[in-house]
Amino acid sequence: AEGEHAKVGVRNHRKDALDMVKSLKNDGLSEDMAKDAEGEIQKITDAFIKKVDDLVDAKEKDIMTI
Repeated sequence: AEGEHAKVGVRNHRKDALDMVKSLKNDGLSEDMAKDAEGEIQKITDAFIKKVDDLVDAKEKDIMTI
């Protein structure tokens, strides 16, 4: 449950970051830079989701061995 809660938090931050990029695009940020930023945001999000999954897996193994 805590792992899912953490993933929801990461996704909420991704949404906030994408909204910021969209706002900057409306203020004159180039289309290429916006796409690059969106790709980078997704890459960071994927990395943190993987970290959460790895930590949850490690904790499950730890709990199962006790």
